[in-house]
Amino acid sequence: MSHITHNQTPEQAVTARADIRKMSLEEIRLYVASVGEPAFRARQLYEWLWQKSARSFDEMTNLPKAFRQKIGESHQILSIETDKVQKSLDGTIKTRFRLHDGHRIESVLIPVPEEDRYTVCVSTQVGCSLTCKFCATGQMKRVRNLDAAEIYDQYVEVNKQCLEHFGHPLTNVVYMGMGEPLLAYSSTLESVRLLTSPEGLNISPRRITVSTAGIAKMIIRLADDEVKFNLALSLHAADDTKRNEIMPINEQNNLEALMAALRYFYHKTGNKISYEYIAFRDFNDSPEDAAKLALLCRDFPVKVNIIEYNSVPGTDFGRADEDKVNAFARILRSRDIMVTVRRSRGRDIDAACGQLANKE
Repeated sequence: MSHITHNQTPEQAVTARADIRKMSLEEIRLYVASVGEPAFRARQLYEWLWQKSARSFDEMTNLPKAFRQKIGESHQILSIETDKVQKSLDGTIKTRFRLHDGHRIESVLIPVPEEDRYTVCVSTQVGCSLTCKFCATGQMKRVRNLDAAEIYDQYVEVNKQCLEHFGHPLTNVVYMGMGEPLLAYSSTLESVRLLTSPEGLNISPRRITVSTAGIAKMIIRLADDEVKFNLALSLHAADDTKRNEIMPINEQNNLEALMAALRYFYHKTGNKISYEYIAFRDFNDSPEDAAKLALLCRDFPVKVNIIEYNSVPGTDFGRADEDKVNAFARILRSRDIMVTVRRSRGRDIDAACGQLANKE
């Protein structure tokens, strides 16, 4: 337990307090026993943290006040804080959050009321190490991985926005924000557990999609860990030459290795797999590109999401023409491939991933 010592300022004492959300239920049980509280208090405390998403000990009203004060002397809840909100005319809401150490990340609420679908896109890292040529986050260095609680908090805060603006809770979670989820592997999986566990928010894992730029050995690890969520590959090019050009990660994880890993994932888990494919003008939007992409859809059921590009300052890429995108989609559909064309959202705000967090 930490108390203010004679050579500590109050601010240093606060910093020294342990982050209670880094403790497992078993560790909380040991702590509760060590301060002489009855064993059932541990379960109450854990429920306040992960079912009721408490941001302060004062909220935990079924815990005795003296116990709450005692916890507060030695522990803290390092929750994320809303820093800036941008609202688009199409209903999209982008939020920049400030973390306890001053770093910034962003989350996006994507409402599709006509389909009764309300999706939050969460970040897993401050910055990113993958330097994809078309991505605003790729222009930032990777500072650190988020911890599981910081990912969980994004869901909780954006769910409040969804209820406030649309009178509806979130229906889906996509790990497609800043960072590469499979390079923040333990935080990503622990945050999914907190969202899906009956001891947490009890969301169906079928409503969660984790997106990767493509790290073959980590996709195999997901399969071996028998995850229940859906997997998306940020593909964006259907041959190694083009993919190497825009996504340096492909040089160590070529399409042959990725397809083998995805086959393994599908046969081991049976979970849905999708390809994210941003259509760039005169780069990957030709009929030949569509034919190559169709070849990558033969080995397991896959859905292709063709995405309109949100331009990023400092990159050479432009949005593909609508006619070419529609023709591209028709070629895939003619080969019985499930295709969705995702129209650009939030064009009137800093819509591209990482753009708002990278400002200022």
